Amino acid sequence: MFILKRADVEITMVQHPNREQQIPVLNYQGQTFRLMKMFEAKQADDARALWRDLTDNKGKACVLLEEPDRYSVWGKVRLDQLLKEGHGPTDSKLSILTQACLLLLQAVYFDIEDLLGSKQAVSFQKDLTKIFQKFKFPQTDDSKAIEMLLTVNPLESLKIPSWQENHLSTLLQELYELGKNYFGNTSFAEGIEEVLEDMADDDREQFVSWLHQSSLSKQWVMN
Repeated sequence: MFILKRADVEITMVQHPNREQQIPVLNYQGQTFRLMKMFEAKQADDARALWRDLTDNKGKACVLLEEPDRYSVWGKVRLDQLLKEGHGPTDSKLSILTQACLLLLQAVYFDIEDLLGSKQAVSFQKDLTKIFQKFKFPQTDDSKAIEMLLTVNPLESLKIPSWQENHLSTLLQELYELGKNYFGNTSFAEGIEEVLEDMADDDREQFVSWLHQSSLSKQWVMN
């Protein structure tokens, strides 16, 4: 993603949520990165190789920081998610599930816009607003908030809505019905791995496990 010098970035320390230690966080142009691995100056080739593998082969958003006496590789992270790590599995799990559901929502929305045109995309947004109102989804009070849910990458956003599992199940159920109405078929809900490919492997597996434990797996199909 980026090869940076020390002068390009700001490195701060944040308190680990459940351990007596500080976590280094790299800040660059409003984005935050967590230290993945440190290398000595003589290991420059190893550092670049790891960075290239993560960015080119695994699609990770990473920074390679070059300093006179060392090299380091940093992986992109949402600061609020980092600070919640020790607050129990529920918060972390819900954040991951919400990200995956928003990726599926955006995939349907963008397909409607690309294949059916902007008028249908506007119509879809109105239908979605009605669903949010009917089922009382938090943080969907205005059109700007809904537009952000449809267009801002949830893997990079610091503002993931605070939804519960019942909201997520409802969203995927209603989204499936909406997609079927707009496209006239259910192919949009098949092979969803491609939509989720930018998620971390562990996060994607957690979502897939959750999906398989629900009736939604009969609608949203993995290859």
